[in-house]
Amino acid sequence: MRTVTLSGSLRESVGKKDARRLRAQGLVPCVLYGGKEQKHFFTQEKQFKDIVYTDKPCFVELMINGEKHLAILQEVQFHPVSDHIIHADFYEFSDKKPIKMHIPVVVKGNSPGVMKGGKLNVKYRTIPVKALPSKMPEEIVVDISHLDVGGKIRVKDIASPDYTLLIPENNIVVAVLMSRDVLENEQNQ
Repeated sequence: MRTVTLSGSLRESVGKKDARRLRAQGLVPCVLYGGKEQKHFFTQEKQFKDIVYTDKPCFVELMINGEKHLAILQEVQFHPVSDHIIHADFYEFSDKKPIKMHIPVVVKGNSPGVMKGGKLNVKYRTIPVKALPSKMPEEIVVDISHLDVGGKIRVKDIASPDYTLLIPENNIVVAVLMSRDVLENEQNQ
């Protein structure tokens, strides 16, 4: 899993007035929890570029006043009009305890069913995954090179012993649906 470094400074006071003052200076108030104690800190909004504005999941290495913390971005809040980040929550983790993240689904291969005119239907763009940080995948690869028209790949087909997929095992992840072209070709034959 890729790791992005973000640096910040501890907040002297916590509250609405202080948060408003920080936002006026172009800074983002943040909270780190999950460790021994909560840490309230702030950082520059531009440091979130590689964390928030990408579809690739990542771990965040926080440097707060010289202390290093490994975390994941748990929640981010945006201003309703300007779309600036107004608050972020980070969850500190350890290698001994499983964490939950949304991991992107990547479809690979050429489906014979799609080549015949079928329609590829990807039901999940991301799947919630629970795993130890060292076993967390960067992406879930789904190979469709064997899917014909009407073929389906379910959650149980892509399961791994390294991590747990947090959706029912009978849910369909990818399917090749029959399109009008395929239906017409079958009727003409």
